[in-house]
Amino acid sequence: MITDICFNDVLLESAKEVFETMIFMTVEQCPDCITVEGDSLLGSITFTGSIEGCMAICCDKECARTIACNMLAMEGDDSISDNEIRDAIGEIANMLLGSLKANLIKQDVGNLDVSIPCVVSGKELTSSLGEGSEEITMPIYIDESVAELTLQYRVVK
Repeated sequence: MITDICFNDVLLESAKEVFETMIFMTVEQCPDCITVEGDSLLGSITFTGSIEGCMAICCDKECARTIACNMLAMEGDDSISDNEIRDAIGEIANMLLGSLKANLIKQDVGNLDVSIPCVVSGKELTSSLGEGSEEITMPIYIDESVAELTLQYRVVK
């Protein structure tokens, strides 16, 4: 049986795995419902299979820049383009879903087919899967920065 508790645990475990082993940043779940404010980036990626949905990460531009610098082994004061930052957030969404997919397969969810990531920028960004879907939004700290992980899904009958 697919449950929210299963997805909460798997979502956090997947984020920790990606950030701590590949980007060398810590991830912790926020104890409070903090939201990302101001100019931000939203990296999302969709999947289909026995469940279908969308997984997204949203963070402010400074957090996104730090993530990109860590991914590219750059120093904080190195020059990095907006395109490189957007590419990094798209790749993070891809890696997060890859880790989530590997962890869900262990839970006997079956195979998932994955799209290519999409990155948008703006303020108060959200995504939607539509009616009949479940949503988990998890505020997290990436090092000291606030970000949000969102998993929207529905079971395919």
